[in-house]
Amino acid sequence: MRLRNVSKRYGRRREVLADVDLQVAAGELLALVGANGSGKSTVLKLMVGLSRPTSGTVRRNAQVVSYVPDVFASHDRLSASAYLRHMGRIRGLSSHAARKRSDELLDRLALAGGADTPMRKLSKGNAQKVALAQALLEPPQLLVLDEPWAGLDAIAHGTLRELLTETANQGAAVAFTEHSDDTVKSTATRVCELRNGKLVSGTTATLTEITLTSGPDLDWSQQPDVLEVRRNDDGVTLILPTGSHDAALLTALTHGCSVTSVRRVQ
Repeated sequence: MRLRNVSKRYGRRREVLADVDLQVAAGELLALVGANGSGKSTVLKLMVGLSRPTSGTVRRNAQVVSYVPDVFASHDRLSASAYLRHMGRIRGLSSHAARKRSDELLDRLALAGGADTPMRKLSKGNAQKVALAQALLEPPQLLVLDEPWAGLDAIAHGTLRELLTETANQGAAVAFTEHSDDTVKSTATRVCELRNGKLVSGTTATLTEITLTSGPDLDWSQQPDVLEVRRNDDGVTLILPTGSHDAALLTALTHGCSVTSVRRVQ
């Protein structure tokens, strides 16, 4: 997914974000760092569509998006297991699949008291484990987490790092915020810093533009790593992360497309 020249303003107040250009590629673990109030949570909400930019564009090439907010409002009446089964059914899983997956995740995260513990009795850390489990019930293509390690015990701390790495290795784009330098260094594959609403380091990765002509009318938006598709009378132009464009070239040639040009655009 990509934010291109994104700014965000609430009412007449100063801009929360100003001209942010940021990309998260498939398989990447992006850490957003910065002081409180720097705009990190706003960026995450823009990524998942919970907020809209005042200016600029947000493009998501992901059908399954999961989000873990900084504050998880747990349900008073349901148990952790019942809540996750309910969320699994909403996501299209069968009751059996939802229960199996939720039990697996809660076991790995070591939920205190077990899966049948009522949500109202969960501590902040254990409620966070349920929030993490619901985000991973179905393999996401884009996973966005706001301070996901907050309140977790030492065992779950390491387990979460493993789960995020596994998710990225399965082809998802993962973005998270975190204050701990050690956690960021041990988890992230790229780090971006926000300061007063502006991206001051770790700017967007280099992109490659591929121009194609002829061949079948493929749905390029569903191809791995394709961030943007521009169609015209002569063919199609694809925008992909540099280093991740070989698969698109192979697909194009396999389907009889002609490659007009391949060039870096930034």
